[in-house]
Amino acid sequence: MLFAALLTSCNTMPKPESFFQLSPSSAKYKALQSRIIETSKDTELLSASAAVLQDLGFQIEESNTYAGMLRAVKERSAREYSQEIGRVFVFILGIFAQTAIVIPVDLHQQIAATLVMHPIENSSSRFNVRIVFHRTIWKSDGSSGSQAIPPGLQSMEMIYDAKIYQQFFAKLSKSVFLEIHQI
Repeated sequence: MLFAALLTSCNTMPKPESFFQLSPSSAKYKALQSRIIETSKDTELLSASAAVLQDLGFQIEESNTYAGMLRAVKERSAREYSQEIGRVFVFILGIFAQTAIVIPVDLHQQIAATLVMHPIENSSSRFNVRIVFHRTIWKSDGSSGSQAIPPGLQSMEMIYDAKIYQQFFAKLSKSVFLEIHQI
């Protein structure tokens, strides 16, 4: 019996070929997050990238020149009026139903940026730069009848807003130009 249970559990495991398949949208997101930048020194590119992130309000948490990597974060409020209005609306409906319902809302968020750069093959002055923005959101407390929902529930989501990536790369190309010409 034990052997039969082990044998059937092995059949339900995902196949390695399908497990590592990329989604159809992954190529689109990679193109959004990547650019080829021309500069003579990788240290200048990393320095310019750090300056742009700091201009955008990020604090550099980790930097590794040898690996060509930066990680930066910024803290922001995640409160949205639509969630607050929904919370009040559900609370009022709960009063009419004689059940106290308070839905959790987004309170705080940490936006993180991870940048990785590497030289393009057969070129000492061209670098592929990829940056990924994502955020972690913390929710407030809530309740549903007599059951309390504790605060601090977290969720993470990738940021795919094209404007954010375009803004970063536009500022980066200006910053690289200024860094090269020491302006």
